Amino acid sequence: MVSQEKLQGNVEYVTQADLNIYDSPECQDLSTQGEKGRYLRVMVETLNQTSVQVCLCEDDYPGWLAIADLNFLSPAVEPLQVKSFSEAEIKQLIPSVIAFTHQAMEQPNYYLWGGTVGPNYDCSGLMQKAFASVGIRIPRDAYQQEPFVQEVCTVENFDPQSLQIGDLIFFGTPQRATHVALYLGDGKYIHSSGKDIGRNGIGIDCLSEQGDEVSQSYYQQLRGVGRVVSSYIPQKG
Repeated sequence: MVSQEKLQGNVEYVTQADLNIYDSPECQDLSTQGEKGRYLRVMVETLNQTSVQVCLCEDDYPGWLAIADLNFLSPAVEPLQVKSFSEAEIKQLIPSVIAFTHQAMEQPNYYLWGGTVGPNYDCSGLMQKAFASVGIRIPRDAYQQEPFVQEVCTVENFDPQSLQIGDLIFFGTPQRATHVALYLGDGKYIHSSGKDIGRNGIGIDCLSEQGDEVSQSYYQQLRGVGRVVSSYIPQKG
């Protein structure tokens, strides 16, 4: 537990519970979540009566924390430990990443914008949590994950034969990725999709013009495919 008076900048704190991180000082709309055990820094200069801006250390993701949730922070006993992975090590862990998504799908769930803790996820939150379950860190949002991964193909040179199990498939507009899924092989992918032309939760769809309305809708928004070949290294301080 840390009091407002004892808050320090440039100090790492550890979450003692799953916390909601919001997109504005009003703390109304969820931006992401900080799972118990996540590290964060507090921007003490932004402290107000209801909230304070924070940054999750593992992925350098900013947001706002409700003042009441300062009760669930403790100063870190030791600095955040960052583990690096080789491409070969990541490839060996992909079956466990996929297993995590299947287990998540088996639980009752619905699509939650900003959800990263579970059982309710948004698309990129599910991807981030699935890789984090084996210790691999990737950025938070789909548009951040896309440039982080190694490009496999784009919609202009899309080649289904070039895909490997565990690749990330990106959808959206020509300008920006707005959705991401995990490739399962055999033209299938798993993702958490919303209520509007989606599954309202975790489901499996096909990467093809064939299939039902949901699969067709996402295929029309295909941007490209990328491969996770490294773990994200946070910025210092």
